[in-house]
Amino acid sequence: MFGFSDETYIDVASGNGGNGCVSFRREKYIPKGGPDGGDGGRGGDVVFVVKNNLRTLGHLKMVRNYRAENGKNGSGAKCYGRDGVNIEIPVPPGTVIKDAQTGEIIKDLTGLDRWVFLTGGRGGQGNFHFKSSTRQSPRFAQTGEKGTEMRVGVELLVIADIGFVGFPNAGKSSLLNILTNARTKVAGYPFTTKIPQLGMFRYGDHDIVLADIPGLIEGASNGAGMGIKFLRHISRTTGLAFLIDLSDDRYLDAYDVLCQELEAFEPLLLEKKQVIIGTKLDEPGTKERLVELQAKYPEKEVLGLCVYYDEGVEEVKQAFIKMVGDAENPALQAIRESTGGGFTTSVDLDAEYPDEPFDL
Repeated sequence: MFGFSDETYIDVASGNGGNGCVSFRREKYIPKGGPDGGDGGRGGDVVFVVKNNLRTLGHLKMVRNYRAENGKNGSGAKCYGRDGVNIEIPVPPGTVIKDAQTGEIIKDLTGLDRWVFLTGGRGGQGNFHFKSSTRQSPRFAQTGEKGTEMRVGVELLVIADIGFVGFPNAGKSSLLNILTNARTKVAGYPFTTKIPQLGMFRYGDHDIVLADIPGLIEGASNGAGMGIKFLRHISRTTGLAFLIDLSDDRYLDAYDVLCQELEAFEPLLLEKKQVIIGTKLDEPGTKERLVELQAKYPEKEVLGLCVYYDEGVEEVKQAFIKMVGDAENPALQAIRESTGGGFTTSVDLDAEYPDEPFDL
């Protein structure tokens, strides 16, 4: 089983073209039949193939080098060399290819099935192409064109309609579990999800993909904690659900702190549709705190939620449907068609980032 990985670097190379052949026709009764050297084959391409059943880039950390086959050399009797076989690199939906040196995006594979990244070298021409009335016996042929080598960064951006944002232990995983078939870890003690979790929420004719982003802490945009590793995953969401733990004494300031972290990372994130959800209404005094939260943000939609007693769940569903509206994200269609209900990626990130302190 591959560990979860959302970015890596790989070395890719397209195939070299085959060399043209220098040959002359020599048959009985035709001792001087002229040049008949065949062309070399074309080198193989480097092709990225989007696979809907993949959810991580972990397999690319097992194999770092991808080289297409070289084209075969030409031969006599005008025989062409075989073209090199393409190398296909499978990646999950939402993958972005970047230049390893500059970090610039080369190609966003969202909505694509396959993309030819590097084309193979052209095959060289055989000597029969170079004969003429004044040069009847050319003793040279063209060499094959070299392929292209490059190091690229491969980055996965989770595709979802709505992303859950909140501090650790705010109830994001509990909400994802109750709305979808995802089965993320929940417990009665403080801890945080270590990887992005996806779930598909089906409500009537609506299919909405939800993303549980690992909990943020203050300073995440500057590298504190682990939130910075996954903040980019909410860049493609249609809307954001801010989950506020009403049993936490920071409940009145939590939304402002989360917005500050999002703005520091990418100001455009705050332009997305939003809903604020106050969680853990079963705790003493939380209903009063929900009223205070609603009073502080009268221009926002602020809802209360208790997943254990199914309180406020219907209102949250309606809010999500309203946020997504009639806008359809084309990149999600392939995921919806390839999944039968909900899905989740559940792996151990400690093995992927052994030097990071994930314990709260």
